[in-house]
Amino acid sequence: MRKKKKKIYKKKGKVVKDLTKNIFRILNEDSSKFFNYKQIASKLKIEDTDGKNQVIKKLAELTATKKIKEVDRGKFQINEDRKYSIGTLDITSNGNGYFITDDYEHDVFVPNINLGKGLHGDVVRAYVYKRKRSNKLEADVVEIIERAKTEFVGVLQKNKNFGFVICDNHKMYADIFISENKMNGAEHGDKVQAKIQDWPENSKNPFGKITTVLGKPGDHNTEMHSILLEYDLPYEFEPEVEKEAQNLPIEITKEEIGKRRDMRKDLTFTIDPKDAKDFDDALSFTKLENGNFEVGIHIADVSHYLQPKTILDDEAYDRATSVYLVDRVVPMLPEMLSNGVCSLRPNEEKLTFSAVFEINQKAQIVNEWFGRTVTYSDQRFAYEEAQDIIENVTLSDDIQPYTMPADISIIDEEYTVTPEVVEATLQLDKLAKILRKKRMKQGAISFDRVEVKFNLDEEANPIGVFFKTSKDANKLIEEFMLLANRKVAEFIGRHKGRPSGKTFIYRVHDEPNEEKLASLENIIGKFGYKIDTTTKESTSESLNQLLNDVHGKAESNMIETLAIRTMSKAVYTTQNIGHYGLAFDYYSHFTSPIRRYPDVMTHRLLQHYLDGGETPKAALYEEKCKHSSHREELASKAERSSIKYMQVKYMQDHKDEIFEGVITGVTEWGIYVEITTNKCEGMVRIRDIKSDYYIFDEEQYAIVGQSTKNMYQLGDDVKVQVKKTDLERKHLDFNLIEE
Repeated sequence: MRKKKKKIYKKKGKVVKDLTKNIFRILNEDSSKFFNYKQIASKLKIEDTDGKNQVIKKLAELTATKKIKEVDRGKFQINEDRKYSIGTLDITSNGNGYFITDDYEHDVFVPNINLGKGLHGDVVRAYVYKRKRSNKLEADVVEIIERAKTEFVGVLQKNKNFGFVICDNHKMYADIFISENKMNGAEHGDKVQAKIQDWPENSKNPFGKITTVLGKPGDHNTEMHSILLEYDLPYEFEPEVEKEAQNLPIEITKEEIGKRRDMRKDLTFTIDPKDAKDFDDALSFTKLENGNFEVGIHIADVSHYLQPKTILDDEAYDRATSVYLVDRVVPMLPEMLSNGVCSLRPNEEKLTFSAVFEINQKAQIVNEWFGRTVTYSDQRFAYEEAQDIIENVTLSDDIQPYTMPADISIIDEEYTVTPEVVEATLQLDKLAKILRKKRMKQGAISFDRVEVKFNLDEEANPIGVFFKTSKDANKLIEEFMLLANRKVAEFIGRHKGRPSGKTFIYRVHDEPNEEKLASLENIIGKFGYKIDTTTKESTSESLNQLLNDVHGKAESNMIETLAIRTMSKAVYTTQNIGHYGLAFDYYSHFTSPIRRYPDVMTHRLLQHYLDGGETPKAALYEEKCKHSSHREELASKAERSSIKYMQVKYMQDHKDEIFEGVITGVTEWGIYVEITTNKCEGMVRIRDIKSDYYIFDEEQYAIVGQSTKNMYQLGDDVKVQVKKTDLERKHLDFNLIEE
């Protein structure tokens, strides 16, 4: 017996679910055809009179608003007289939005009433029209093609028999209705994750269910887990994933060593942050008889353990990246792999994938070799230790053992560094400086930004703020990682000076957006700075000069941030266009497979080609590249959100203090101020400035007092006091101290 198809509505008297969406779907299948209400009802499996009446009523409503047209009596067709486009929604914090599509040069404004239940990031079909009075373009969302997300984190406000989840995300303009039987044990005031299940046409709120109860707002772990879930980032591994990791064979057999280049006798060491647990790269150094150096860049051979079509590999691909929050790391791989078998820990043999170069005294590459190796790390350095050697020892023919001071040492006591390791560190530093100088000369842009870091107590409360800057030891590692990434990409991507046509994973970075550069030029002009955007080369050179000129000044963080925003986002793709920011024609990610899935794909493809394999189809890898880029973006947002949370938490204990700051943003509702000493940013609302009635002046990036003509402008130094800290919204409100 044939099974009847499930009807898309429940029973008589109920509203037919998603009727507008389904009518548009039917009419869009073939825009040249027309349908009457009976045909539409039949396609939707609507058989009763009440359901058919809803179809008739909805068709009349859509015709009246000209979203469809009646081409003959009772026959309806998509209205192609109207200009429909497909694009994505960008929702603003005030509940309106913008429609982003390739069909129009600029984003099109969507008033809240026209959102059609579209949410931030949704792919939608919209009708674009000109407003009669202003002649400005507006959009009206007529169909939601694909939801960007359906799960949101927020706080449950509970009544007797129902409740609403008030979402943390300020771009989510509608509270989620939760019926009593879908509370999942949550209590009033709990922070929860809710999933949207339905959004009836006659309701201004979506209906949902609570999937996870996270805890009480303001609790540290609750808030950190909330950040991860808000960006769809898992914070623990499923038991079957952990089990598969534990069952991996980890013994390095003689048979496996026999397949590899044995580099265990080469002097090898790692340089990493003091608190690092996973060491995915190491450097080896050997002086050659011809006066050149052999430098090996050795990377954990994750692809040896992470085999395709396994639970472990699927999980790593889904995550695509490790996530670095202020107080924790959420790894891409289980700890057994990331901190254990793959980590290049000192005094242990490890399986590695290596790029080995013969380099002369001028840092020119004489020979190169790529392949699988087995290595042994002789020394583990923290950046501070390597920096101490660089700063206190001079490269000479008679290098002595070096005593690492206890206050620098990662083991908190003095120890001796051998002359061989000291010399290797100094020679690598010398080569790295030459490589960096060449790179900058070729047009690379130097964003040496100050990182905000927190001193945390045992409960992960912020008790201090410090700034992390990149020194010679950091740049040493950076340059050799860049060298490996570039040379691997060139090795596969280029043949006899031309593109090889082989499928590969590239890390690309497009040229800056011209409009954003013009906007930057306008803003920095108010501080007396200039950039020359005549050519690609002059743009790079003048951006570097700008970053050098503002370094250490009050406005530096703001201008550096604005300069970064002019840049395109670096992404993964199989279509190589080069890397503008690094000034490389070919660039990949090869050096961090413990924390980035694209590096795993790079290793696999590199070995495939070394084995003489044919080029695979690019489409599958392009899809994986898009996924990896998307996950990277989510991780980056979560990391920034955790920093903002810690800044707000830190400022809770400093409410009575007055701080000096700089105005980093100006809007019609207030000014943003960044505190100079700790980089915490908050808002001074215009309504809270009592000395005058202030009006937003868009052209001058300022607010101006109507009576006094007093001006607060982007980049001005001001004094502020904390008015309010909102941990749930991760928001700071300041009072302006007027003088």
